[in-house]
Parts: sequence; C-alpha cells; structure tokens
Amino acid sequence: MLLADLIDGLDILYARGNLNVDIKGIAYDSRKVRKGYLFACIDGMKDDGHAYARQALDNGAAAFIAKKPLTLGSDVPVIVTENTRKALAYVSDRFFGHPSGRFSLIGVTGTKGKTTTCFMIRSILEEAGRKTGLIGTLGTRIGKRILYSERTTPESLDLQQLFAQMSDEGVQDVVMEVSSQGLALHRVKYCEFDTGVFTNLSRDHISPAEHASMDEYLDAKCLLFRYCKTGLVNRDCRYADRVIAKAGCEILTYSIEGETDIKAANLVYLPGGVRFDMVSPWYERNFSVNIPGRFNVYNALAAASVCGLAGMPGDAVARGLEKVQVPGRAEPVETGRDFSVIIDYAHTPDSLENILTTVRAFAMGRVICVFGCGGDRDRTKRPMMGAISGQYADYSVITSDNPRTEDPDAIIKDIEEGIKATSGGYTCITDRREAIRHAMASAAAGDVILLAGKGHETYQILKDRTIHFDEREVIREILDNDFR
Repeated sequence: MLLADLIDGLDILYARGNLNVDIKGIAYDSRKVRKGYLFACIDGMKDDGHAYARQALDNGAAAFIAKKPLTLGSDVPVIVTENTRKALAYVSDRFFGHPSGRFSLIGVTGTKGKTTTCFMIRSILEEAGRKTGLIGTLGTRIGKRILYSERTTPESLDLQQLFAQMSDEGVQDVVMEVSSQGLALHRVKYCEFDTGVFTNLSRDHISPAEHASMDEYLDAKCLLFRYCKTGLVNRDCRYADRVIAKAGCEILTYSIEGETDIKAANLVYLPGGVRFDMVSPWYERNFSVNIPGRFNVYNALAAASVCGLAGMPGDAVARGLEKVQVPGRAEPVETGRDFSVIIDYAHTPDSLENILTTVRAFAMGRVICVFGCGGDRDRTKRPMMGAISGQYADYSVITSDNPRTEDPDAIIKDIEEGIKATSGGYTCITDRREAIRHAMASAAAGDVILLAGKGHETYQILKDRTIHFDEREVIREILDNDFR
C-alpha cells in the first residue's frame, strides 16, 4: 500500500519525503523491521522508539511516523504527528483493511469479571454453532487453537493483524477483554465494536506506571463506549451513572438489585455453581452456571445479554453457561483428601472479599486463605486485603505473590497492618510454596483452602528473574511428598 494512501485522513503536523513509497509492512519494534516497512516511533514505559529510528532504517525501514524530529537524511519520508500511538492504530487498521468490520466484535471492560464474561460469551456462541475468536488475559484463541498473548489487550498493530488472521480463517465473532491500559494507550482506537460491556470498577491499577487516580482509571474504561454501537452496563456498580453519562452509544443496563433492562432474580447458591432466573427483552428463563458466587451471576447476565443482542437462541445460552470453564477462576483442584483447594485470581480487595464470601457459604469447615500482594503496584490495597482476609477467613497465610522489584517481606508487613486490626488468625510465610504446604498440613476435614492472587498464572515475578510457578503442580508435589 502506498504511504500516501495509508496516512490519508490521519491528523498530521507535517510530512516530508516521497509519500508514494510502497509500504510492505508496519513495525513499532526496530528489530522486527524489514525492507519496505513503515516504522512507528512509540514512547514506551521504558524506551523511546525515536532512539531506535536509525536501527530501523538500517534494517530496511522505508518511512517513519514520529512526534519529534528525526535526523535520518532529507530523502527519508517522515510523518510527524502529535500522538504516534493513535497514528499506529490508524495506519494498522488501514493496512489490514479494517478487519474489525468483517465480524461481530464484542469488548468487555471492568476491574473484575472480564475474563470469565468473555469465556461465557465464547461458550454460548460456540454452542450456537459460531466460529469464535477470543483475546484476553489467558491468551488468544481462534476456534480451538490457542496462541500466546503478551498483553491482555495487544498493541494496536498486533491486534489488527490478529483480527485480519481471524477474518481470513472464517471467524464470525470476536470477544475480547479491553483493559484500561489498552484503552488509554489507544490500542483499540478505530476498532468497530458491536457491543461493549462494563462489568464493574474497584481499586486496581492505581500506580505511577498505570493510572494516577480512580477518576483517570474510570475515564479510560469509559472510552470503550465511544467505540461501540451498544453498551451493557452493570447498574449495581456505583460508577454506573458516570459510565452512562460518558457513553456515546445506546446503553442497556443489567442488575441483580435494581429495576433495569435486564434482571436476575431467584438466585440459588450451590457449592459448585449458581442458578438464577433472567428477565430480559430476549429471555425469560432459568439459567445455571457451574462456577460459584454471586459475582458470576453478574458475569452470566452480561454474557447472556450480549448473546441476546446478537440473536442467539436461549437453549444455546443455557448450554454455554452450563459448560463454561475458566482456568484460575474459582478453580477446584482435586486432592483426594477430605479438604478442598480452590485457586482464584483474586488480587484486589473486592475480588478477595467476593471469593471468600462465596467459599464461606459452602465450606463445611474452616476457610484458610493463602494470599499476598503484587510488588510495584498500589500499596494502599495491601492492608485492605489483610483486613478482608482477617474478617472472612478463619485462618490466613500471608505470603509472596509477584514481588517484582520490592522486598517480599516489606509487602507482607503492609498486609499485616490490616489483618492485625481483625480477630482472624494468621501467620506469615514468605516462600509461597512453603505457605501452601503449611496451609495443606493445617487443613482438617471439611476445610477449604483458597489460594488467591495467582489464578491462571504459571510463573512468579521476582526482583531479578521470572520463575516457573504453577500452583496446580505445587499442590500435586505436596500431595505426593507429604501426604502419602
């Protein structure tokens, strides 16, 4: 595609050089540049892409997008724009022929529930006989094939390339998690969303490297509803009115507690799931989900509503909700013992409270909570999570999560400040493997051990390295070595 055609309509400050050069591809990583590529100079969290322009030129770059002057020679085409991330999203969408317009695109945003809601939607669509793509925290799926994803919401170039691949392979619907960072950094700008979902908002991702405040975090989430045709908003979230006020599309609301467009009633909580009646413009019937917890009713309501808007039959919704399984979300691990172990990704105060209250509702004995907090992240939530575990768990084992560059013991001390204010029993064991071993050795008949924070993750991020750490494997090793 000619550079002139690629940038047609782009808001540019000025351009120099031959705009009729043929562009063979696009890159924002200089190491991936090939002959004839357009290189976009992106300011990253650590590196400035402008510093790699010379390397990109040496690798064959035919043109550049930048937001400040480049000294590459007067004959090199350079497009200067105020925001190279927006520009990258624009040219990527055009280069691949606006692939998001070739299928139904569904975006799910919120603090909690994005992954589960996306898996539920995908399960329903597949039960309806649709070929479906999924993009999110647990990787990218095209039909039954799983691909690796570095981010929850890929960079705009990678996302458009995935969309084009999905379209070429006959995908009819794509459901994706849309993170606040993905929205704030314009990764989904120019995507044509048919439906957007707002699940909820609670304190998370507030740090110098992410969002400066809750208001900024919310504003990022609200961007999705300027890109979609119809929005579905959880009316029971206290931020719902602000989301609706900022939306630029038709909004429908769903709820358990209030009178809304879509309503769940007659909830029945079970040890391994939940049943409820859904009253909506599309379905008035009972649905079952084999994942426990009130919060999964919200997720199921959102998923069923998305599929109702898309015209999916109620029987497909019922089968999809019954069959859905989500790794690391209230995931039971078989132990062969008289106590239970559940793995959950809960890593915020709200999500920890949700899963603990769910577990407490069906535990026959004590609830033992093993958890920590991530390093280089919002410190204010650490004592909050300590207080929540002390209130809802009978016994807590405070341990390491992903400490990153922080001292794990310092993180544990922050958590401990919150749990000290409760009457809950606890101990601190920095090594997560030993913490799990201690919890299992302490468990009696009927007890439920909750391993919170890691969920689907199979690694642990330390100060100087990332190590393999799969809690399912750890549990099996402990059972084999200590419970013979």
